[in-house]
Amino acid sequence: MTREEERIRADFPLLSKNNVIYLDNTATSQKPKKVIDDVAEFYRTLNSNPMRGLYDISVRATERVEEAREKAASFINAKNSSEIVFTRNATEGLNLVAYTYGEEKLSEGDEVMISISEHHSNLLPWRLLCERKKAVLKYFECDETGVFSLEEFKHALSAKTKIVAMSAMSNVFGRENVITPFVKAAHECGAVFVADGAQSVPHVRTDVSESGVDFLAFSGHKMFAPMGIGVLYGKKELLEEMPPFLSGGEMIEYVHRDSERFSAPPYKFEAGTMNAGGAAGLLSALQYIDSVGFENIMKREEELSEYMLSGLVKIPHVKVLGSDEAREHHGIFTFTVDGVHPHDISEIMSSKNICIRAGHHCAQPLHEFLGVRSTARASLGYYNTKDDIDAFLKTLSEIRGVMGFMD
Repeated sequence: MTREEERIRADFPLLSKNNVIYLDNTATSQKPKKVIDDVAEFYRTLNSNPMRGLYDISVRATERVEEAREKAASFINAKNSSEIVFTRNATEGLNLVAYTYGEEKLSEGDEVMISISEHHSNLLPWRLLCERKKAVLKYFECDETGVFSLEEFKHALSAKTKIVAMSAMSNVFGRENVITPFVKAAHECGAVFVADGAQSVPHVRTDVSESGVDFLAFSGHKMFAPMGIGVLYGKKELLEEMPPFLSGGEMIEYVHRDSERFSAPPYKFEAGTMNAGGAAGLLSALQYIDSVGFENIMKREEELSEYMLSGLVKIPHVKVLGSDEAREHHGIFTFTVDGVHPHDISEIMSSKNICIRAGHHCAQPLHEFLGVRSTARASLGYYNTKDDIDAFLKTLSEIRGVMGFMD
């Protein structure tokens, strides 16, 4: 391990204090000491209900939440912080859009288009919505490396298409879907575009103003923040016309016996006591990213991806899903080993303190489309090292032997 790698890993307590090789970063990232400390500091010094109290610590807690909102807006280049709604995670954000905008705008016979590579979080809300509204759910497909044809997408659109939902980066292929031209095509036929940014926002620059996307959801826990805090970006004019998702405290201007008036966005969608400690953690995580430099994080992940793929392709009986170009994986490597079940791969890795994922990764329709039941996935983060990758590759090269194959 280089001196620079030791410095980076020192920022992350779980990695610096435990003998673990963590290669499940697509599922969640490790947390820097700064984030952990800032969350603890919030609860030590500002623990109060934000948005409600007029006393000092409540006012300061509210200011911390709003600072996090401003920071999140800046991070994705939203025009206004009022376009940032705090949720628990990307899943909740996508459901919020389906149960509010979707319920209001979709009618019988209308169409919702989604890609075949969607995470279940950006699939099930739309399928259930279509069932409720007697609308049609249409899939558009990619090739075996995860590339979508813009021309085929345009051909699939119709005057009945009201909503398009697509991830900006696949959690299986790791490939970035450059959504801007797809957004433009959707808008030209009168549809709104909902993007799942859970994988893309932590790994590539996101600019919602440039892409023109109508909604984008992402989770803090995949980018160094605590679990339980997420962001839904929505264009101001759309948020204003949408009904609330949940009702109760804080999301109202007033309530009388027979009438009520809801707060303006984003507060209309933040009913009840919010996760203020999580918002403080998100703010801290985004500040940490700034201190490191987002370009430096991307560069390091690209270098590690090159090293990982160059090793994977040398191991017999291993098939990597997606592109043969490392830069198109963004640290995500989903693979199979001939004759070995992914769960066995994961168990053998675990016996060596190597953490990877096995299953269909909440993308079962994609696996069915590709003709594989399940896969294993190793995903890299900024703090991983070549030593981590070497240990993983060594164990992977031995797995068929452990399972009794005579190669």
